[in-house]
This record gives sequence, structure tokens and C-alpha cells, in this order.
Amino acid sequence: MNSAQIENNLQDLVVGFSKETFIYELLLAYGFPKSIIARLKKGTHNLSKRTDQIILKKKLLFQEVTEGDLHATIDALRRDEKTHKHSPRFLIVTDYETLLAVDTKTQDTLDVGIKKIAKYFDFFLPWAGMEKAQSRIENLADIKAAERMAKLFDEIKNDNPNETPEFTHSLNVFLSRLLFCFYAEDTGIFEKGQFTAAIASHTQTDGSDLNTYLEKLFEVLNTEKNKRDKLPVYLEAFPYVNGGLFKNRYRAPRFKKSSRLAIIKSGELDWSAINPDIFGSMIQAVITPEHRGGLGMHYTSVPNIMKVIEPLFLNELYEKFEEAKGNEKQLNHLLKRLKKIKVFDPACGSGNFLIISYKELRRLEMKIFKAANMLSLSEISLTQFYGIEIDDFAHEIATLSLWLAEHQMNTEFFREFGRTKPMLPLQDSGNIAHGNSVRLNWERICPKKEEDEVYILGNPPYLGARLQDTGQKNDMDFLFKENIEGYNNLDYIACWFYKGAQYIEHTNSKCAFVSTNSISQGEQVAILWPSILKDNLEIDFARHSFKWTNNAKGNAGVICIIIGLRNKGIAPKYIYKENLRYKADYINAYLLDAGDIYIQSRRESICNLPKMAFGNMPNDGGHLILNENEYLDVVEDFPKAKPLFKRALGAKEFLNGQARQCIWIEGDKALDFAKSIKPIASRIEAVRKYRLSSDREATRILARIPYRFGEIRHRLGSSIIIPRHSSERREYIPLDFLTEDTIILDSALAVYDATPFVFGLISSKMHMVWVKAIAGRIKTDFRYSAALCYNNFPIPVLTEKHKQMTQQYVFNVLEARERHSEKTMAQLYDPDKMPPNLREAHHQLDLAVELCYRSKPFENDEARLEYLFVLYEKMMSDESVGNGELVFETPNSKRVKEK
Repeated sequence: MNSAQIENNLQDLVVGFSKETFIYELLLAYGFPKSIIARLKKGTHNLSKRTDQIILKKKLLFQEVTEGDLHATIDALRRDEKTHKHSPRFLIVTDYETLLAVDTKTQDTLDVGIKKIAKYFDFFLPWAGMEKAQSRIENLADIKAAERMAKLFDEIKNDNPNETPEFTHSLNVFLSRLLFCFYAEDTGIFEKGQFTAAIASHTQTDGSDLNTYLEKLFEVLNTEKNKRDKLPVYLEAFPYVNGGLFKNRYRAPRFKKSSRLAIIKSGELDWSAINPDIFGSMIQAVITPEHRGGLGMHYTSVPNIMKVIEPLFLNELYEKFEEAKGNEKQLNHLLKRLKKIKVFDPACGSGNFLIISYKELRRLEMKIFKAANMLSLSEISLTQFYGIEIDDFAHEIATLSLWLAEHQMNTEFFREFGRTKPMLPLQDSGNIAHGNSVRLNWERICPKKEEDEVYILGNPPYLGARLQDTGQKNDMDFLFKENIEGYNNLDYIACWFYKGAQYIEHTNSKCAFVSTNSISQGEQVAILWPSILKDNLEIDFARHSFKWTNNAKGNAGVICIIIGLRNKGIAPKYIYKENLRYKADYINAYLLDAGDIYIQSRRESICNLPKMAFGNMPNDGGHLILNENEYLDVVEDFPKAKPLFKRALGAKEFLNGQARQCIWIEGDKALDFAKSIKPIASRIEAVRKYRLSSDREATRILARIPYRFGEIRHRLGSSIIIPRHSSERREYIPLDFLTEDTIILDSALAVYDATPFVFGLISSKMHMVWVKAIAGRIKTDFRYSAALCYNNFPIPVLTEKHKQMTQQYVFNVLEARERHSEKTMAQLYDPDKMPPNLREAHHQLDLAVELCYRSKPFENDEARLEYLFVLYEKMMSDESVGNGELVFETPNSKRVKEK
């Protein structure tokens, strides 16, 4: 049962409901089996002995209130230990006018008039297997710290105008040391305020001696107490840190008054409140844009990291913990399991994923200690955490960040249990390797033992096929050349999915990576995923497209997905969409609850639809295309030149109602006439020069015919225009019929000699569902492709009756548009502004197209897509496919042949 059905069920429920049957109807609305409801009514499944109360184990506690205050009643239930004996997910109380509810897992509450519950249908969705995904709230201290460090960096750069790589590296190391000192003086590693106060007290206000002071201080921090020469008291008081942080000597940058003040102001923040993942944000704030872009770095916030580690391993560990409560043997077994877990990020950057994973495992360990009433020290070690990072500075920062995370958790542990391990001198660290993750052997970095649980995770560099530099392309060759055909069309992140799958196969391991959504869309799916989802592996969980933001300066957001892989098993699989979690039978490479199907590019339609071609490409440097004013200027001076022009429409012009004209010369006579018109002749000459200057030989050859488009696909007769890119917000991709006097440009696609039936087919919801599933994307917008979307679209064999009926509804759509001729296509198909009559015309067209597939209307998009995938699979297995014939039997037609 899906959310739309549930909402409809609730709308029906609140119309004239009965008090006696309300709770049963509510459960039925969410898909509870009728057999359970029958037993509840009889009392055999009701665990409550009260006449005004129903308890269904792990599902709900329902109580009707005839007297007294509803809020007081539900508050009393929340506090009563007996309430939680049978672990009800929801507490519900009502007087049948107002309904109050509590989600005992998330602590969310509902307070609503009972007749309005349909508006809040999502509250009880966990009953239907759709869990509400919880997001951690951003830590404002992290954001402030990142901004403060970025400002400090800017001040220092102003005082030190040196752009050499050596200086940039030393400056980054210097900033990381400052950050450690700020953190240390607020968390008990140093004395409170010791570092900032020393700078304020012992350096000149103009900043002239601050660099030499800091160089000496950093040397002291790297020297054991018994090996220090006699020092001033204010330096001697600093502890020995060790750990390599202050090992190498670097000259500190010069300072002036403002940059010295910026350090002191930074020290005034409460650094104890930050998470160590601030290091990643700091790096993104200070590293050069060229460096960041070249490595494809994206540093991430804690809430987004939790979107990976919770479904990968943390949720399951907490489920085991809940089951083990009250059983000392099971709790001890879980503790031993935590000690054997390894977390490995093979593109770890500054270590954010490792840090958060470490902290969450430590927190779970503390909960187990409390539940078992144990008094012991933590046995989770930093040596259980592994990483690979190609950037040397980020590699060093990852190690430091893990130390700070350990200190934070030791502090938490001390608050809970009154004892902990000492922080200094720094000891064990994470196993962070410096190198190229694509080239390194992962098992050498993170060795696997039979009893180990290894969780591979992270946010590797994405980098589309056309954005990879020479080194990254060489990496792709190294990994895929002998294994995957067409690999040069894959995103760089495909390397991590491929290597992760190889690592986890036949082991007690899983992996999950953040990726751009293109890895599960368009042509990449059929290239990459058959080599991964074979034999023993399957997708464990998937999170659909969302904005992956961070707390760095600039806060650049990327549209991402998350895909988790595992060895095949019986554990449930989940799909996350927005804030909901859906249980899936199987998750395919398109991240759909469906079987493995791979849609590959094909040159012709599997259903013999008329050919869809690219529009006409000018390759002219802009000289053959004129805007309306330029065109009017020419024809005003040379009226007889009108036949040399045709209307030109690309996607932008079509959607926004912009008029353009193109020079379109056919025949020698027309060419001779065009050369006699100065403004046209000058444009033709400009095209010739533009093409001759090209690096491509094919373009230089086109300089021989500078009066013609570079690629011409135009045909006489009517045509349909389809934009190659369209906003994901639109319910339909706008398209239209054009006459032969209009030239479709290459930012759009064209179908020539198309019938109204073809127009209706690709304007339908059935087709849009297909496009949403398999089309490529630019961010989240559709990238419509003839080879993928149109040529693979499955259509059953149809009767003439179905075609005629569909065509009639196409004319209704066109007529509805004509009534709003003042609006552009973009305005007509804006989902928030779409005219009601056009929306209704499309709805009727949708119903007509659906009748071509089956007599019963589809309940939702999931049902439509499932039907299309099954149909496609059958058509691919049909022997006649590929022979120019389609033979397919539908519920609405006899078995017929069409050529």
C-alpha cells in the first residue's frame, strides 16, 4: 500500500465514521490485515484488559477518553512504565473530536481535529512499512568556526601574498595547528584559554613578532618535558602533545595587527562545541579552488553522514541492542562485536565519515555499559578505522581529527562513568594511507579476517566522464580497460563502487557511497551495474536524489544519491525518498523496487515509432542565427530576402516564446542571391572564418559551405519538437507540432511525419514515469534521450480504436493551450500555474493512453512503472524483436502483428 492510497483511505474514513469502529478502520487504512482486525475485535489480540483501551503489540496503544483532559491523559500514558511493556509504536488518545498521538520511537507528536487526520497521513506511515527518516540538526558552532577560520585565512593571505604550492601547504598545516590549539584550550588538553591568552599577553599588538612566537611554541609542543631547555614559564606550562602534529618545522606566516586580532577573536569561540568534522569544512574554506575542483572534494555535514552510516550498519546495531536489553550474555556478545568492526573510507578526505562512525560506535558502547551496569573502559580503538586519501594535507588532518574525536568521546565517557583514558601524549591513531585509492590494493590497507565486519563508506570524487583530467582518465583505464566496455562514459566514482563490490564479495562486509544521481540514470546504468549486481551482490539500501550540503564557506550543494551494497541475504532492503523509508522486495540499478533490467541505447524504436532525431546544428559561431530585431533590420532593407530565412526554434526559444530566425539557403540560385545582400554575405563570410579556425578537421571542411548548417536533419512536412532538457518540476515535458517552415535547432529533438498518436504517447504520464526512471539528469532536471527514453519505450500492439481515441484527446490538449495563447510553454507547464483546463485535458489524455496498456486504470506511478518494466522485459525476450516486427498480447487486444 502506498501513501496516496492511505491518504484516500483516511479521507473516506472521516466521512461519517463510527466511534465503535474508528480504530479498526484507522488500522485498515494503513493496510493492516483484516484477520488481525477481526482478532482485535474479538479481544484475542488485544493485550489490554481495559474496556476503553486497545493494545496491539509493537503497534499501538489506543485509548478513548470520555471524561477528563486529553493532554493530561496522553502525558500520563507516556510516563507510565506499564504503557511501554508491549512496546507500542504509537500512543493514541481521542474523544472523537480531537486526536492526540505520540510516536514512541521519534517522540514526534500529533494534535489534530479527528476529521483532519488525512492531512497528517504521514504520521502513522511506519504502520505501512514507510519509516520516517530522522535528520540530525546541524551544529551551529561548526558553521561559525568554519566561517571564522575562513576569515582568518583571508587576513593571513592578505599579509602574505605568496601563491607557491610550498607556502600554501605550510599555511594549511599552520592553520591545522592553530585549530588544534583552539580546541585544546577549551577541552582540558591545555589550561582554559591558555593559548589565546599567551598570544594576547606575549606578542606585540602590531603582530610583528607573532610568527617567531608561534614557531617557538610549536617546537615546545613537540618536545617532551624532560628534554626541554629552560623556558619562560608561559611556554613551559604547555604540555607535550606528540603524535606528529608539530613534528615538522614550517616557517609561520607574517602577521599584522588585523590578522593577529583575527587569531585572538577566533580563540574567543567555544571550540569545545565543535565536531572534528569541522576540519573538512576548514580545508574546503582555505584550499585553492583549483585544488578542490581537481580532486573532486565535497566535505560533508554530520546529518548527511548519518544518512550513510545509519542504514549501512548503525540502525541494525541499535536493533540488536534493543533486543539484548536485560540479557547480559547478549549485551556482552554485542560488545565483542563492536571491537571487531572495521570502518574503511577509501576516499576519506579529512576523515569526516570515520570520525562520525567512531563517535557513534563509542556512544552505542556507552549505552551497552549502562544497560549491563558495567564499569569498564572503552575497547573501541582508533586502529579499527581505515582510510585512503590522495592529498597529503587532508591525510594528515584525518589522523588529527580522529585524535580529537577520541578526546571528545573520552570526555563524554568521563561524564557518564567518572573514569577514562588520558588524552596526552597522543597514542594510537587511525590507519590512514596516503595514495591513489583507485590504484592501491584495498585489502592491504584494510586487511580482512574471517570474523571481521568491514563497512566501506564515503563520499568519493564524482567527476563526470567529460570532466576527468588525464590522471583520472588513466585511473579509469587502469581499472576498467579489461573489464567493462564503454567505461569511458562512466563517472569517476564508478571506480569506488566497482572496487567496493570486489572487496565485500563473499565476506561479512558491506559498502555504501554517496554519488551524483547520474550513476543510476541514463547510459551509465547498463555500462556499470551488470558487472556489480551479479552472482552474490545486491543493493542493500538506496536514498533517492537530495541536496548534499556541507557547513563549509560557500556551502556548495550537490544533488546526490546514496547506494549501499551487500552480499545477498534475507535481511530487509529499504528505499529512502525524502523523509520516508520504504521496504523493498528488490532494488535494481535504477533504484526502483523492481527486477534487474538494463536499458541500453538503441538507434531505432523497439515499437517501430517514427525516428526521433537531433535538431539541426548550425556550427556557425552564432552567425547564421538572428534575433527578431536583427532579422527585421535585414528584411526592412531587403524585403525580397524573406525566403532566405526560416523560423528557428531550440529548447530555450520554444519554452520561453522567443522568436529567432536562421539563414536557410537551398540551391545555387538562392546562394547567388544571398551573396548579393551585404548583411547576409558578411554573415556567411564570418561563418567561413569561424569554421576555418577550428581544431577539428570536420569543421574546417564545412568552411566550404559556410551558408549551410553544419548538420542538417530537417525534413519537409510537420514535425514534433521535444526539448532535450526539461525541469524535473514539470509533470509533462512540453512538446508541440511545427510546420516545415520551422527549423528545429540541436538543443531540441525532432520527430518528422509524426501522427497525433505519437504526440499523445510521449505527452502522457505513462511516458513521463518511464523518463523519470531511466533518463539521464543535469542535476535533477531531465536529459531526454532518443536512444534511451524514446527508442526503448515499450508499447503494446494497439487497435485502430485505441489510436483514434488517443488522438482525439491530443486535439483537446492543443485546444486547451490555444485558450491561453498569451502564455509561454514554460508558463503553461509550470506545475504551480498550469491552467485547470489544460491539466484536465492532459488527465483525460493520460487515461486514454493507459487504456492502451490495460483496461483497469493504474493506481499510482509505481504501478505504471512496474507494468512498463514487465512489458519491456517481455518485449526483449520476444523472438520477433529486432526483426522489424512487434508481437505482443495486451489485456485490451487480440494477438496481432504490426510492421
